[in-house]
Amino acid sequence: MFQTDCVLLIFPNSIRSLCLYLFLYLYLSIHLSLYLSIYLSICLSVYLSICLFVCLSIYLSVYLSVCLSIYLSVYLSIYLSVCLSIYLSIYLSIYLSIYLSIYLSICLSIYLSLSVCLSICLSIYLSICLSVYLSIYLSIYLSVCLSIYLSVCLSVCLPICLSIYLSVFLSIYLSIYLSIYLSIYLSIYLSVCLSMCILFFGSFVACLVVCVFLEGV
Repeated sequence: MFQTDCVLLIFPNSIRSLCLYLFLYLYLSIHLSLYLSIYLSICLSVYLSICLFVCLSIYLSVYLSVCLSIYLSVYLSIYLSVCLSIYLSIYLSIYLSIYLSIYLSICLSIYLSLSVCLSICLSIYLSICLSVYLSIYLSIYLSVCLSIYLSVCLSVCLPICLSIYLSVFLSIYLSIYLSIYLSIYLSIYLSVCLSMCILFFGSFVACLVVCVFLEGV
């Protein structure tokens, strides 16, 4: 009988402790899960936003600088080399042919004036041959040399020089242009406003004078 009473007294206490443990476990598990989920979501969002911003800024800066430098160097070198080679080849061929033909004809005609036939034949022959040969040779040689030189120089120096020159020139030009433009625009605007105000005031005074005069009459 004593043993049964002890079991009955102990059993409710064990149930209570078990319920308390379960309640504490559920409470702590729910709060910890909520806290950890909120904390981890905030930390992950902040971390991902910072990482994405830094990575994208670095990637875009590097990518744009490299792409622009390569594009400008290649485009300017090819474009300027082709244009200059074509222009120099045409200009030098025409200029050298005319200049050399005139120069050689005059010099050889004066130098070979003793023998008229030889001077005439040699002047014509040498003027034609040398003008054609030198024009073709010099045009090809100068166009090739200048194209190689310009392609090498422009691919390295021109993008840097152009970027520096354009930045300095545009800053100075825009500052001067905007200051002059704003001063002229403000002076014109103020003069027009003042003239309109004076005209309006004059017309108003004239109307008042006429009204006073009509009332007096």
